[in-house]
Amino acid sequence: MDRRWLASLVDAMEQAARPEVRNVPCDISLISAVAAHLARPAPTFAHCGSAYSLCN
Repeated sequence: MDRRWLASLVDAMEQAARPEVRNVPCDISLISAVAAHLARPAPTFAHCGSAYSLCN
């Protein structure tokens, strides 16, 4: 199994956890875009039952 994506995720989380990065305020337009995205209804995937498959 290729775990490079996991290593990249851990690296990104460690970078975001650094105090000098955490103290930088977020852009209000980014916060608004995230809020709008989260306000949308979740997809139902009714046509196939699930977004995930055990057949991969």
